[in-house]
Amino acid sequence: MNSHTTYLVFGPSATLKRMAKKLFDEHEPKFLYTKAFGEIQTDFFIAVYEEYEKQINSSVTLTCIFENTPKLNKIVLKKTGGRMGFRGSSLSEERNVESNVMDFIFDFSKRFGLTVQEEMISDQKEEE
Repeated sequence: MNSHTTYLVFGPSATLKRMAKKLFDEHEPKFLYTKAFGEIQTDFFIAVYEEYEKQINSSVTLTCIFENTPKLNKIVLKKTGGRMGFRGSSLSEERNVESNVMDFIFDFSKRFGLTVQEEMISDQKEEE
């Protein structure tokens, strides 16, 4: 089982470039790191979201690695922390930060006619 989710978003380069800024304006991360590579027209954004879940008395951290190129956006989401599997661990109906970010990706893509693909990575090694 993979510990992260990867989305590839395809569309016009101007719209792809706006997506990261809009995401981080709408869902402000606790930490945001940026790096731009002008010669290859690639921007990297690393955003760290942290959310305290009072009901289960733990913090959940979502790391979002956002790579913007003229042809596509590659978004990697990795969730860590939290508690599962003990009595009282059922989560409430509140929206968590991971579902908010995923909903933004799908909503923005649908609104501007972009194509979203979830990258599936096999856990099995390929045979030669």
